[in-house]
Amino acid sequence: MQSSHPINIEALLTHIPLFNGLAPEEISRIARSTREITTNKGGILFHKGDPCTGFHLLVYGQIKLAFTSPQGNEKVVEILSQGQSFGEAVMFMDKPYIVFAQALTDSLLLHVSKAAVFDELARDHNLCRKMLAGMAMRLHHLMNDVESYSLHSGKQRIIGYLLRELNESEQNGTNVSVTLSTNKGVIASRLNLTQEHFSRILHELTELGLIVVEGRRIHIPNVANLRKHES
Repeated sequence: MQSSHPINIEALLTHIPLFNGLAPEEISRIARSTREITTNKGGILFHKGDPCTGFHLLVYGQIKLAFTSPQGNEKVVEILSQGQSFGEAVMFMDKPYIVFAQALTDSLLLHVSKAAVFDELARDHNLCRKMLAGMAMRLHHLMNDVESYSLHSGKQRIIGYLLRELNESEQNGTNVSVTLSTNKGVIASRLNLTQEHFSRILHELTELGLIVVEGRRIHIPNVANLRKHES
């Protein structure tokens, strides 16, 4: 489904870290092979096993990357928000997608053609270094996730998640709030927890007076007190 509102694709591409420093004519060439994709909440962008023909930039909305186990359980790998890109590594591997992508809200994306990126790589080897740096950063975040799942308790994971959602000025504040970006089941899966375990921990933190839960809104009376329970 195509967007009914034209957007400036070239301007959006300049904000992708991967393309920092590219000349206007280089951005223009890539833009000509870039298309808009709109999807409604619940829409599937691609399935596991689909061929990868490029990577995506999320202009607005929210996308989850996930896979389903043989037992039918869903594991959320990543929750993507505005301005994030995904699919670069798979594009280079020349293999099909190993996850599926589903919209958690109505979303608009750009699909950047693999062929256009490879053409620019042939012209500018600096782009290759930038892309490698971007993928290395993504791998670093993934390894941090693996460490968290392996070494941290469920309570530590949830507290860490809530603290990461605070802005800098709120990191040591009082009476601050976090609004969960999506439903608790998706966030629980992202933290490698069942929804029931996630809810039990929220209840435990509430009983300790560390948080107050109102739907998706989590009130934190004292951030420093919550942080003490993260270690």
